[in-house]
Amino acid sequence: MKDMAPKNRTLQCNSTDIKRLSGQILSIEKSVGEDELEGRVICGNTLNVLPHLPTDFVDLLILDPPYNLSKNYNGNQFKEKGKRAYQKWFQSVLEAVKPTLKPNATVYVCADWKTSVLMAPLLESQLQIRNRITWEREKGRGAKTNWKNNTEDIWFCTASDSYYFNVDAVKLKRKVIAPYTVDGKPKDWQPEEQGNYRLTHPSNIWTDITVPFWSMPENTDHPTQKPEKLIAKLILASSRENDFILDPFLGSGTTAVVARKLGRRFCGIELNREYCCWALKRLERAADDPIIQGYTGGVFWERNSLSAQPKSVESRIQQKELFV
Repeated sequence: MKDMAPKNRTLQCNSTDIKRLSGQILSIEKSVGEDELEGRVICGNTLNVLPHLPTDFVDLLILDPPYNLSKNYNGNQFKEKGKRAYQKWFQSVLEAVKPTLKPNATVYVCADWKTSVLMAPLLESQLQIRNRITWEREKGRGAKTNWKNNTEDIWFCTASDSYYFNVDAVKLKRKVIAPYTVDGKPKDWQPEEQGNYRLTHPSNIWTDITVPFWSMPENTDHPTQKPEKLIAKLILASSRENDFILDPFLGSGTTAVVARKLGRRFCGIELNREYCCWALKRLERAADDPIIQGYTGGVFWERNSLSAQPKSVESRIQQKELFV
């Protein structure tokens, strides 16, 4: 393990952790049932594992595949492909995962802007595209000969016209800049001790997401880790408690961790064994601390409204009790 600064909370697994946690990793070489998958992290190649999973058992699929970029995933290299080659690979993923979906399942697919263009026609041929979410990923260096790329896409798709969506579970709490009143009473906002706030319906542009960084307890060294807050929005909007969530490219485990914190069943597939151990260690921590940064009191907060969020020990205990 590398030495870290005192305030660096990035999760690490030492050799003892990896030895202990490796025994909890599931390997699949034959067909398995839904009960055998619940709460498990599977190590293996997604395209080899998916044919062994049950059919019609997934309520929510969160698909965060390697984008069409050359990237080193802890020794597992994914190399940028030609456009048609990447589409052929992604098509094979869709065809392998589609049988696992229930008829009313929802699918969210993550992408950068270049990969998004390649995915769209394939998604349209296999699923019903409902929307495209664009979220601000304010991280990384600027570009000298182009606009800085600081957004990513999430395609919102469904298996059919029958699907679940709970907009009330994902409302955003915003500060009211110019409070409007009728007969002296607030209209569509509430005065609070820290200021005036309004609950708003979420749009498909998300600017309230903070990418994990070194001082956050959810942070790992995974090069493309998704924030817990972002995944929480997808899970709360498109699944009920005890629904089954599948993530075929689990990475450092964010989908599994958020699913556990929000009372959903889950399983994930990840090729890299050390990443599997990171996910399992995060799952252990989630049992003791179900807090999701930026989600408090059943609502999502603006990124710049952190000062208004409850920070006391009592409020953190109250939030934990919401998930017990």
